Amino acid sequence: MTVEVSDHRRRAGARHATRVPTHRTFAALLGVVAAVTGFTAVFFETSLNRATDGITTEDVSALLPEVTESIDAEEGLTDDAEGRALNILLLGSDTRAGDDNQELGKGDVGGMRNDTTMIAHVSADRSRIELVSIPRDSRVAISDCQMFDGSTVRGWTGKFNIAFSNGGQNGNVAEAAACVITTVYDLTGLMVDHWAVVDFAGFVDMVDAIDGVPMCITQDVRSSKAHLDLEAGAQVLDGTEALAWARARTGTGLGDGTDLMRIERQQELLTNMARKVLGLNVLTDVTKGTKFVNALARSLTMDTGLGDGHYLVGLAWSLRNFDTSNLYMTTVPWEYAGDGSGDVLWTQPDAQEVFSALKHDDSLKELLEPEPEETAEPEVTESATPDASPSAEPSETAEATESPEPTVSPTPLRETQDDILADCVID
Repeated sequence: MTVEVSDHRRRAGARHATRVPTHRTFAALLGVVAAVTGFTAVFFETSLNRATDGITTEDVSALLPEVTESIDAEEGLTDDAEGRALNILLLGSDTRAGDDNQELGKGDVGGMRNDTTMIAHVSADRSRIELVSIPRDSRVAISDCQMFDGSTVRGWTGKFNIAFSNGGQNGNVAEAAACVITTVYDLTGLMVDHWAVVDFAGFVDMVDAIDGVPMCITQDVRSSKAHLDLEAGAQVLDGTEALAWARARTGTGLGDGTDLMRIERQQELLTNMARKVLGLNVLTDVTKGTKFVNALARSLTMDTGLGDGHYLVGLAWSLRNFDTSNLYMTTVPWEYAGDGSGDVLWTQPDAQEVFSALKHDDSLKELLEPEPEETAEPEVTESATPDASPSAEPSETAEATESPEPTVSPTPLRETQDDILADCVID
């Protein structure tokens, strides 16, 4: 499904790039959702049919401002979106619907909210995957939400996660996702091509499907509210522990208790999750691939385009040689509102420049972490004297100053769980 909105709703992009603090290279969640879904030519049809049967999809096109027809999926291992950049909205829901979610969430809480919102960008040439986190405490203008029954839920200015809550008033995840899509577009002009929502139980299933996530816990961490108790050191978190780590906000060893600190922990968790998944080579291992595919099918609700098995496998296949060094993550540039509310404001023009880069398929890393410009050394003019040494021959000069050809790794970077754990250094 490709979402396009009429021209009168488009916003102008930013003009100048500025440096914004970012986190370490991040293996975007899309690397988990799409690039490593476990389909290969060997078990393509079997795994595809098993997985597709379990995927929950919803068509929200009627709830969006203006929509064009999606590209028809074709049979076989082909990328139906080839040559086009993709923006995929990833949402983590805290719904307590179902016994598993009530148990994991420790109680029945009414309503529907999302604590995690990320936009995963896949470049048109499939060389880059970039992810932008949107803080839930961002103070923004929430758009009006269209519902399937024809009614409208009016928006107002408040925290960003109000959009998901407003859209989810009827308990429908698709309506909630549609409201977030509309709000993102009205704020940024960025068109969302696909969306996916994962709940507590689904996240636990995905982590357990890969036998845990290797993590470096730099200090003892305890949170009674999140039911989290971890000792410092290199360790592998199971699904329940990983969920608690992603949800924890207040407690010992958790920083200042803000949503921004939690985003950092979520980014680290997802980084290592994707590093491990890519290292497992699920694209070429039938058993591991099928297990992870089935976990994804049980875990996610997504749009009908992304949920089409042949479309998903084509996208995954196009990313089979993706190098994790080209995975990058950042958070929307922000600052505290300064009024004691705990809200954050998007800093401009920095924030709009990030979304403009996504719209134009420009590298976020080059925008946010530009290489320092080399200062040319002043030329030295030698006086013409009989004793002056002769200058180098032209061929010698060219050989001395010519930049070396960039090297290309013959195989994409992959790491084992032991490799990831070995990176853990505690001061």
